Amino acid sequence: MTGRPGMAVGQLRATLAQLAARHSVTGHQALALSLFTAFVSITLAITVWAGRGRRSSEEFFSGGRLFSPLENGFAISGDYLSAGSFLGVSGLIALYGYDGVLYLVGFFVAWLGVLMLVAELVRNCGRFTLADVLSARMGERPVRIAAGISSITVAVLYLVAQLVGAGSLVSLLLDGEAAHARTWTVGGVGALMVFYVVFGGMRATTWIQVVKGALLLGGSAVLTAMVLAHFHGDVSALLRAAAHGSGHGAAYLRPGLKYGGSPLARLDFVSLGLALVLGTAGLPHILVRFYTVPTARAARRSVVWAVALIGAFYLMTMVLGFGAAALVGSGAVRASNAAGNTAVPLLALSLGGGAGSTGGTVLFAVVGSVAFATILAVVAGLTLASSASVAHDLYGSLRRGHGGPSNTPDAREVAVARLAAVAIGAVAIGLTLYAQALNVAVVVGVAFAVAASANLPVLLLTLFWRRFTTRGAVWSVYGGLVPSVALVVFSPVVSGGPGAIFPRLDFAWFPLQNPGIVSIPLGFLVGWLGTVLSPVPADPGRYAEVEVRSLTGAGAA
Repeated sequence: MTGRPGMAVGQLRATLAQLAARHSVTGHQALALSLFTAFVSITLAITVWAGRGRRSSEEFFSGGRLFSPLENGFAISGDYLSAGSFLGVSGLIALYGYDGVLYLVGFFVAWLGVLMLVAELVRNCGRFTLADVLSARMGERPVRIAAGISSITVAVLYLVAQLVGAGSLVSLLLDGEAAHARTWTVGGVGALMVFYVVFGGMRATTWIQVVKGALLLGGSAVLTAMVLAHFHGDVSALLRAAAHGSGHGAAYLRPGLKYGGSPLARLDFVSLGLALVLGTAGLPHILVRFYTVPTARAARRSVVWAVALIGAFYLMTMVLGFGAAALVGSGAVRASNAAGNTAVPLLALSLGGGAGSTGGTVLFAVVGSVAFATILAVVAGLTLASSASVAHDLYGSLRRGHGGPSNTPDAREVAVARLAAVAIGAVAIGLTLYAQALNVAVVVGVAFAVAASANLPVLLLTLFWRRFTTRGAVWSVYGGLVPSVALVVFSPVVSGGPGAIFPRLDFAWFPLQNPGIVSIPLGFLVGWLGTVLSPVPADPGRYAEVEVRSLTGAGAA
């Protein structure tokens, strides 16, 4: 497979041609497909350029730690601003108004915790993955296996969300004939994400995310300016029009349209808020970004840049969501996609002059290609993070003694990571084919809940609790991971309703869509319990070493 970007582009063009032939693609459809093909061609060229002559694990997993804070800040924003934000959250705002905005608040506030508690400490203590931080003071093999399984689970859930967004977008692009169009799209995006990781590693993934971040922010800024210009800069007029277009009137601008119907719905919102605010610090594809810069100070500055870029984007997303309700109408958004994932593309079509107009055609095509770029960049980062966990943590732990050094050659670890990328891509594609009725932001919220339950407790307890032991760490990971995944399986997300993965089945005995309010405390509680019951006390010397290293950077890779 190596060194054949031309073949990959040719296969992509053949796939797009088949879709075009089957659906008589014209106008905005053909232009969007052309722009998307151009973007893919450019990113494939970046991948081949970045992957040449770079075979070591440090190059593959961390890009040689050569990126500046600004570059890494753009890459972090490109990694974080996924289809869940651009398509899912804007759709939730278009459908539910105030309650949709609450997603943005949770996503953004989470970065304060990342900035204050995680960025520098993780950069100083780790090398490639979350498990590196944990194994700095714990028994290496059991902790690496637990953290590796958790990171892979979170990454796969997040991957499913991105691929669902890709399916929703192409369904709209091809006039809603979604059955096999979505399948083709999910498979094609999955194949591309594997290509980016296998041939380019972290260096190619980072540059793709930088390009995508710039495109996303630029495209959102243009749409936001057009929405505000349509209402002559009068935000109050925009909100009034959105309330009218939603069909809910004043209730659209008040809390409770989605999460206020009952005490259970309000509890579900609290659970979602906990997951969004606490989950970011446990996302594996975000944590690995702190290893791509040379120092802990650069990691902190990267987060400062990322916060500024992400904050600006979320302000624009709010305008786009309300603009879609005002100019397209919540009913039309829901008719196009019941989960609301097509609100922004429909808004672009409306702002450009409507279906059939030249302006609408161009604007829709640009937004569609930016959305595809968003999905491709995020899935590349997720696939890289999860494949790193397989190779460096799971496979590597089999070749390490208890607490001893690795004897796994770099080339072998990189080869395992590449094979893992293929396997993870296949799993994510298979799961996505069953989850296409879900809102992207809802699936992302579930991934955040699992990350907040399984990864965050063990990370914080490792860094800040002197008595924490290896048994406590392993119990903490599994004590958050297993309940969170189990509660999702038996929640309305999977069965029991028209928007579930299996709408015709009903085994949803857990009433909340998001399990965070139960599973996050369990992660901390079980970690404490495992430490208390541990037959071997914590080593104060190793904790002191980790404390000094995390705060000063002495001995950091």
